[in-house]
Amino acid sequence: MFKKILIANRGEIACRVIRTARKLGIATVAVHSDADRDAMHVRLADEAVHIGPSPSSQSYIVIDKILEAIRKTGADAVHPGYGFLSENAAFTEALEKEGVAFIGPPVGAIKAMGDKITSKKIAAEADVSTVPGHMGLIEDADEAARIASSIGFPVMIKASAGGGGKGMRIAWNEREAREGFQSSKNEAKSSFGDDRIFIEKFVTEPRHIEIQVLGDKHGNTLYLGERECSIQRRNQKVIEEAPSPFLDETTRRAMGEQAVALAKAVGYHSAGTVEFIVDAERNFYFLEMNTRLQVEHPVTELVTGLDLVEQMIRVAAGEKLSFTQDDVKLEGWAIESRLYAEDPYRNFLPSIGRLTRYRPPEEGRQDDGTVIRNDTGVFEGGEISMYYDPMIAKLCAWGPDRAQAVEAMAEALDAFEVEGIGHNLPFLSAVMQQQRFRDGRLTTAYIAEEFTDGFQGVTPDEASAMKLAAVAVTVNQALQERASQISGTIGNHRRIVGHEWVTSLAEREFQMTSGVSADGAYVRLADERAISVDSDWVPGRTLATFNIDNQPMAVKVDLVGTGIRLRWRGIDVVARVRSPRVAELARLMPKKLPPDTSKMLLCPMPGIVTSITVKAGDTVEAGQSLAVVEAMKMENILRAEKRATVKRVAIAAGASLAVDELIMEFE
Repeated sequence: MFKKILIANRGEIACRVIRTARKLGIATVAVHSDADRDAMHVRLADEAVHIGPSPSSQSYIVIDKILEAIRKTGADAVHPGYGFLSENAAFTEALEKEGVAFIGPPVGAIKAMGDKITSKKIAAEADVSTVPGHMGLIEDADEAARIASSIGFPVMIKASAGGGGKGMRIAWNEREAREGFQSSKNEAKSSFGDDRIFIEKFVTEPRHIEIQVLGDKHGNTLYLGERECSIQRRNQKVIEEAPSPFLDETTRRAMGEQAVALAKAVGYHSAGTVEFIVDAERNFYFLEMNTRLQVEHPVTELVTGLDLVEQMIRVAAGEKLSFTQDDVKLEGWAIESRLYAEDPYRNFLPSIGRLTRYRPPEEGRQDDGTVIRNDTGVFEGGEISMYYDPMIAKLCAWGPDRAQAVEAMAEALDAFEVEGIGHNLPFLSAVMQQQRFRDGRLTTAYIAEEFTDGFQGVTPDEASAMKLAAVAVTVNQALQERASQISGTIGNHRRIVGHEWVTSLAEREFQMTSGVSADGAYVRLADERAISVDSDWVPGRTLATFNIDNQPMAVKVDLVGTGIRLRWRGIDVVARVRSPRVAELARLMPKKLPPDTSKMLLCPMPGIVTSITVKAGDTVEAGQSLAVVEAMKMENILRAEKRATVKRVAIAAGASLAVDELIMEFE
């Protein structure tokens, strides 16, 4: 077994590898850039080596710097995690020359499967069904448009060396094919140092289902079931689960056997994933093979009971797999929600900054038998950098069946506190409440179809609004009673706490009376119906459990001026609890209107403006490209919303902007 493993990665996955290495008694080495000097993976590792400036192109993907760190620390093996150098054949070859073990597949498999064009050809030769497409290299945007037209729109434009949604675009016409080709090429070069592009048919109404494979160096190769990864945004997975609610046992076996056959065809060992597109009739098509550990591997671990990182380490050390295909059993259901530093209220644009509060839910087995797991690489007080992937954490929930796993995830999301940056936690909570998701009716277009106008938050129904109103009255009552106990007040001016309230939230009003009976606290509605209320909330607590009619609710509570901000199940509202007279006067107050920004193009995210495509005096049409902003390794094209004339351009290409900084004005 290895004595010391260097982890050629950062963040969550580096922490994940360290956890297993410690379990096996293996020392670990972390590498870090300037931006990650105080990162969690650096703190957890036994040793840490600085490898360069913050951009990954100058640190994490520079092979010579990783090799230098290996020599400096005497590491005898390297785990690459995912992304960065994990599927880089040159890196694997360099490690072989150095005499250092690579905890991953052989270089031949990486070359064959890591290149999507080559992998398609090998899959076809192995009688694995593949999606129609053009496997040759494409020289320019015009050729891309011609090829796309011949295949038939829509098409998927993909980076040959891509992964993680980088360098991928869907094109529905020739114009989008040209633009998508160039953007994919740019992203591919920036992220992977390889700008080769290919095009294939985009299967409509598809599911994205992948098979986890695992092989050793002795010819044993198994499949560990599937993962449903259909809920994606911009080709980036958001929610994954194992098993898939769609597959039957026959299809599962057929996909697994094809995945194993493909792995054996290239002499594969270690953990890997074969991805398929599955249509509504359960026809499946080979998409690509990821010759590395997947981001979403925890859901497979939760339903199989295996530690995939441990298996990778043991295989790399030459051990045989200790189990057979018949030993692999899928028990229960697991769901993973990727918590990203992306603001869902601003079209999921990247958000950077300091985590002023980071309190994950309690991990481990819960009282109801479900299991919560949170893989992360951040901590409270740490920073989310603009240089890397925006992932904050991977929250996982396991249950005996899918319904219990979904409910466990919903409760865990309620109990997850993140402040200081924009994040997609309310969006994840909203998905958990949707009937379509609970029914398992998923496709890769799920988010686009269910959130056609983007995420605007969750509007509470009458029942939810009533529960939150009861929570608000309970919080207000506690605040009022505390204020009444302040010492030193004039006797005849002591605050008298009332019991009749008008609670307004989400465009609704509730007339309520608070009180205490022999059975405990209650809130009575105007129709005389009483709601029992019990909670552990005290002033200053930001997360509390409220039992409303004996149903527990984990609600985040913040005081905002005279209002009470409540967050639960994706709902984010400010409740105002007033006496009847104050409520009557409040109805007469005018509403403040937001400023008019209709004639401005504001930077929607912190990032670098890589190009400005118009100048003052130009007339632009709806949909026309105005500027390109790069943030967290992704290019974002800003387009005109309507026909207009550019009045002035406020910045130049290369400028680094914060959120809502002015880019240009229109007449």
